[in-house]
Amino acid sequence: MIQLFMILMFTVVIHTVDSLSYALRLGGLRSRRITLALSLSGLLVLVSRTSNIAQGPMVGNMVDKALKSAAFHLEPKLHGIIAAATAGSLLAMFLFPSVVRLCSRMIVHLEAAGSIPKMTRNLMSFSKWKNGMTYFKRPTFRMLHSLFDGPLPRRLMLLNMTVTAIYTVGVLSSLYAAYLWPAFRLTASTSSGLINGLATILLTLLIDPRIALLSDKALRGEEGLGRINRVFGLMMVSRMAGTMLAQLLLVPCAYWIGWIIG
Repeated sequence: MIQLFMILMFTVVIHTVDSLSYALRLGGLRSRRITLALSLSGLLVLVSRTSNIAQGPMVGNMVDKALKSAAFHLEPKLHGIIAAATAGSLLAMFLFPSVVRLCSRMIVHLEAAGSIPKMTRNLMSFSKWKNGMTYFKRPTFRMLHSLFDGPLPRRLMLLNMTVTAIYTVGVLSSLYAAYLWPAFRLTASTSSGLINGLATILLTLLIDPRIALLSDKALRGEEGLGRINRVFGLMMVSRMAGTMLAQLLLVPCAYWIGWIIG
């Protein structure tokens, strides 16, 4: 149970941090320092990948236990991990208004400090932490309602939901396939790229360029920050919907991998 709890916590952290990358971009647009904002994304990547490194062996160990004991039910636990991904996305939505404001200030501090280590050292004072608490802003239902007040970028939201669902389920489906086809478990456990590859193509060709275009238009004054704020908010909503869709894809994707490797 302790191991499963740790896996769930790492999953929440991974999806919270990944979702808050939108807040970092928006903070860069508000401070008109988008390049500095993107450089800070390395901190988010570090947290996310460290959590991934710690989580991976634990999930693999669950597969080994399920293969050794029929009393160990793997599938419900994998669905629980996906539920934790949804919880992480929901937590990111709750933190979004506060993190946007904090990121705007962090970007200014980074510009003044000149490097991330120096900025981090400068922020390690009680007065700075106390002042940072003033940037926390509680989200309201009015904010959520405003996201859907007007035409929606349905195609962009659908693509983002699909990509998120695929990324959420990729590794888990490959590990579940390793459990279903133990004779090919090594092959199956390394086959997540068969699923994640499609998500990478969609993200690279259809989503990232659209977000970059909107960001450039905002910097040039051709798009209002209000619209950009709404688009990023809707991207987080579609991301959470994608983690929910992943619940339906876990088993079909595992059987698809099994069909390919078998």
